[in-house]
Amino acid sequence: MPGSVTLRLDEIVACLGGSLDGDPSVTVSQVGTLSSASHGQIAFLANPKYRQQLSSTRASAVILSPQFADGVDLPKILHDNPYVYYARVVALLNPTKSRRPGIHPSAVVNSPVPDSVSVGERSVVGERVRLGKNVTLYPGCVIGDDSVIGDDSVLYPNVVVYDNCVIGRRAIVHAGVVIGADGFGFAKEGERWVKIPQIGRVVVGDDVEIGANTTIDRGALDDTVIGNGVKLDNQIQIAHNVVVGEHTAMAGCVGIAGSTRIGSRCTVGGAGMIVGHLDLGDDVHISAGTMVTKSLNKPGQYTSIFPLEPHDEWRRNAAQIKRLSKLAERVCELEKKLEKMEKNS
Repeated sequence: MPGSVTLRLDEIVACLGGSLDGDPSVTVSQVGTLSSASHGQIAFLANPKYRQQLSSTRASAVILSPQFADGVDLPKILHDNPYVYYARVVALLNPTKSRRPGIHPSAVVNSPVPDSVSVGERSVVGERVRLGKNVTLYPGCVIGDDSVIGDDSVLYPNVVVYDNCVIGRRAIVHAGVVIGADGFGFAKEGERWVKIPQIGRVVVGDDVEIGANTTIDRGALDDTVIGNGVKLDNQIQIAHNVVVGEHTAMAGCVGIAGSTRIGSRCTVGGAGMIVGHLDLGDDVHISAGTMVTKSLNKPGQYTSIFPLEPHDEWRRNAAQIKRLSKLAERVCELEKKLEKMEKNS
């Protein structure tokens, strides 16, 4: 996406901090990677394994930490966290496009809304809905009765918020998200399933971002809660009564079963799966593809991935895994025999 702002390096540093080493009058209008950046763009080094690309980059300037500054002839902005600095430069050079408050003629709005709210075409706002200032609803959004959306929140096309749900301030909710659908609650009666009405809500805190086509189910009795600052990627499933602590982040295709509680500042890698009724403490980090089947109270990294290998080797190893229980029994028997032999001797 082409940038709409061109800035001098000294203007960037004046706005974002850091220290400048080199010509302050150099101008940049976009950010690129070390390998793809061209003249007029600023690149960044966040991962040391790409350090060798500093010598060949065509960028006009670079962002990097002070420890990698030696030997770099380009103008450079030095910062202890170049990845965060890069993110802020991207936002600076690519300001959010202007929004136009107002209600599209095709929208159906059944609640009073502030003048600063923007409601797109074919959107529906239910009864007794409370929309904060500067809320933007893109085309096709549906907001259920008695819901609340906080100030400065943006809901992209075709987001559905069911009745009685709450979204905090400055939320970013991407296209196709469904908030407040019924949780998967059924009781077995003979050969049939009886639906359990889901009467809780979904409560989303401030500064939360929810990726495209993610679904967050309403609670069965208590609320499903997403804490402040949580970041959710695309196509995540969060079941009923789940609680996600503040500033936790989850990558795409994560699945969390019902009534699980996840602490603050946790991370879950892509396709991680967490079964229901577990507790994950603060600062727990789950590797991609990991199946979590027990509560994790201690901070740290947890992994259950079987390493990738050629298919034939995997089949042989998988066959051995099936025999582990029998091998364990044989080892136990041998230990008992050895212990008996030692006593007799």
